[in-house]
Amino acid sequence: MVKSHSQYICQQCGYSQVGWAGKCPNCGTWGSLVETLLKEEKRISKKGKSINSSKPVSLSLVPSKLVKRLSTKIPELDRVLGGGLVPGQVVLIAGEPGIGKSTLLLQLTNNLNYALYVLGEESVGQIKVRAERLGIKNKTPQFLEETNVDVAIEAIEQLNNLSVIVIDSIQTMFTEDLSGLAGSVGQVRECTARLLKVAKSKNIPLFLVGHVTKEGTVAGPAVLAHIVDTVLWFEGEKSLSLRMLRAMKNRFGPTDEVGIFEMEDKGLISQNNAEKLFLTQKGKSEIPGSVVSSVLNGTRPMLVEIQSLVVPTKMAFPKRSAQGIDGRRLEMLLAVLIRRCGLPLYDWDVFVNVAGGLVVKEPASDLAICLSIASAFYEKAVPAKTIALGEVGLLGEIREVVAQERRIKEARRLGFTKPVSSKEASYLSQTLKILKS
Repeated sequence: MVKSHSQYICQQCGYSQVGWAGKCPNCGTWGSLVETLLKEEKRISKKGKSINSSKPVSLSLVPSKLVKRLSTKIPELDRVLGGGLVPGQVVLIAGEPGIGKSTLLLQLTNNLNYALYVLGEESVGQIKVRAERLGIKNKTPQFLEETNVDVAIEAIEQLNNLSVIVIDSIQTMFTEDLSGLAGSVGQVRECTARLLKVAKSKNIPLFLVGHVTKEGTVAGPAVLAHIVDTVLWFEGEKSLSLRMLRAMKNRFGPTDEVGIFEMEDKGLISQNNAEKLFLTQKGKSEIPGSVVSSVLNGTRPMLVEIQSLVVPTKMAFPKRSAQGIDGRRLEMLLAVLIRRCGLPLYDWDVFVNVAGGLVVKEPASDLAICLSIASAFYEKAVPAKTIALGEVGLLGEIREVVAQERRIKEARRLGFTKPVSSKEASYLSQTLKILKS
């Protein structure tokens, strides 16, 4: 026998009550009372005692089986997922509005044989317009305009041989068993739990689209990220064509992989050779202030171009502008150049930019930044086919970076045969000789 009712439970102290109140009577925390659906299920044995059907199992008795992954036919998405989708996997994908989440999932449903796309924000007519723009011709995906999670689950139960389910978005779904509005903590948690249960029971991969807050985090309760198997974050500048997909959590694969896409008229295109997005096609004569480096995104080495511009200042305090790198890191490297290498940059404006809109956070590009600034200052270009790799310390020394040999090997494959790293020079001042020779 199953009995269900809803109560307001404090997320801080666990106090429960039937009526709603903005403040917990027990701990006094405002806004901590969340409507929760409670289910009581009791099974009675012949002796009149309650029993539980679950029993402990030894791992040695559990049969080992090879999980067969389902390819999404989107190479970069498969890379981030760890080789494809696992049956019953629940994936939460989040990102800023208009970044391309729905476009990516619409392309996914087009690539698979039989999919169900539940629309909570858009109409079928709007999806039809987008599908025509993307050139989608697959007629097997089914689309359902519904925000009631119980109706959506009923539709899932009636359809057979589903390859994937997409819920766009989880914040628009609600259940009539709870009185809260769609998007509230209780509604999001309960709807996610019900969808997860049906996905696991039928072994169907499930994608949930999540909203983001103004702080840049997934909207809704933090438990939402704990419930799902995988959390993907879609990011990029809307003014640029670059899009990056990162795995923040993945129970079935690595969390250090990054998928790179380019937004075009016909949707998101996977980029196996992402260097073309970050390297400028320069002419025969090299330009001062441009140096190529290698950054590690996940396990993938990617070549990026560091550009610098140095101009005399007429202000009391020179400008230090950084795009794509940390501004404080730039100030430190400028101090090293002034003190250890003798560059009089204290009365020059310095502008540094990472081409292509990529944000570089690791210190492996320190040497390239320093060489780029020195090249712009001396107005002498770095020799062609040069790649700079190394972390620069306060003493002016060049330190080896993670996976340095792998980065250099990838650079050689792409034609950069003149590496400048900790193996070629121990101190930054030694590397500047290539500009004076």
